[in-house]
This record gives sequence, C-alpha cells and structure tokens, in this order.
Amino acid sequence: MNLDLDGKVAIVGGASQGIGYGIARTLAQDGARVAITARREADLKRAAETITAETGAEVLPIPADCRRFEDCSRAVAEVIQRFGRIDVLVNNDGAPPLGAIESLDDTAWHKAVEQNFMYVVRMARAVLPHMKASGGGSILNIAAISAIQPIAGFGLSVATWAGVIAYAKTLSLEVAPYGINVNTICPGYIETGRLKKVFAAGGEDPQTMHDKLVAEVPMGRLGSTDDIAGLVALLVSKRGGYITGTSIPVDGGLLRGVR
Repeated sequence: MNLDLDGKVAIVGGASQGIGYGIARTLAQDGARVAITARREADLKRAAETITAETGAEVLPIPADCRRFEDCSRAVAEVIQRFGRIDVLVNNDGAPPLGAIESLDDTAWHKAVEQNFMYVVRMARAVLPHMKASGGGSILNIAAISAIQPIAGFGLSVATWAGVIAYAKTLSLEVAPYGINVNTICPGYIETGRLKKVFAAGGEDPQTMHDKLVAEVPMGRLGSTDDIAGLVALLVSKRGGYITGTSIPVDGGLLRGVR
C-alpha cells in the first residue's frame, strides 16, 4: 500500500529505542523525513544513523527532555529550521514509574503530569501553527491499554494517559476544520524495554511473567513495535485522514470491554 508519505516531515518522540524507534523507522521507510527526540544523546544519534543506513531517509536527531517546556519549543524550532514544515507529530515517551497509588507523593505526580500530559500539550501547541499554515497534518499520541483498562500499580500512567485521551478528543474537534487529525494509540503488551520493567515489578521469573502475559492475549503472542508502527503510518497518511478523535487499542484482543 502506498501511503504517500514522500516529502512529509515527522517528529517522533522517544525514538532512541522501543516503540518510538519502530515508528520512526517505518515512517522513514515510507518516504518521510524524520526528526527524532529522546533524552539520551548517544543512543539517539546511534538510532538516527541506523535508520538512515537502513532506509536512506533524512533523519534529524534532537536531544531533548520532553518534560521541559524549553526543550519542546526548541525541538519544534529546530525541525522548522531544518525542514521548513511539520506534517506529523508522534508524541511518545515511555512511562512514569510503577507503584501503589498511596505510595506516590506530589513530586511523583508532578513528574508524571509533565512527562505524559504536558509534553503532549506543549508539542501540539507548538506544531499546530505550522500545520495550519501548510493546510493540514496529523497528531498522534502513544499511550497504553492501561489508560482504558486500568492495571493496579500503574496509577501514574493510567491517570495521565486518560487525560491525554480526553485532551486529544477535544483537540480533534477544534482542529478538524484545518485538515488536522488527532488520534491516540493504546498499545497492549509490546516486546520492549518497558515490558521488562513490568516483568521485574512482578517479582517473578521473567520467563514465567512473559508466559503469563502471553496467556492473557487472545492472539497468543506479545506485540511487536511493527504492530504499532504500521497503524501509525496509516493514521498519519492521507488514507487515514478521515480518522480522528479516536483511541485505538493495539493489543491482540487484550481489552475485554465493549467500546
């Protein structure tokens, strides 16, 4: 399927590894020019070099801490300076620590809000004038299945990502007249470094935890970053342009509710 991303400019957060890296690589394979952000500069530059070597695409690494207003603003400014436009924004940046809600102090909540919620707000606010000026665009947030099917111990993520879903739905109504779609993907169990932290938090043997998670998934396997990246590519392309205001589980059937 030709998604017609040639010449499009995308910003992908948390792209030094995991889901963000998979998304950046897929968009580059489909012809987009990609700016990638993450906090660890060495890992980010290595990711950019690898994606360029594999795809031949132009990849701009921008070391940035998504929890800082200044870094969000600088990242967008650098993309405009380099490419002159922004067509796609993918907000993605791991997740806050795990822990029982009663154990979480104000500092933990503040950090989670900055990382998960305000990051999305700031990046969207910064790119929207450029998308409006060019006649359209796409904003996509990566949350987690726990935002719509809460899991004990994931309170920081659940609360802040639920806020992201509500924010994105409202934003989608306001920017639709400008040809901009806004969606949120809620991945289930995806084979990434984050999932290994979940294994460790369970206090069981990693292989035992892995097998238990697989047993929960109707499709009988954990997801891959490609499972997420393929949907991202569709949603930010013209073929997905009429889809907006949605929160979409990509979870192998893990979500049990009727939506």
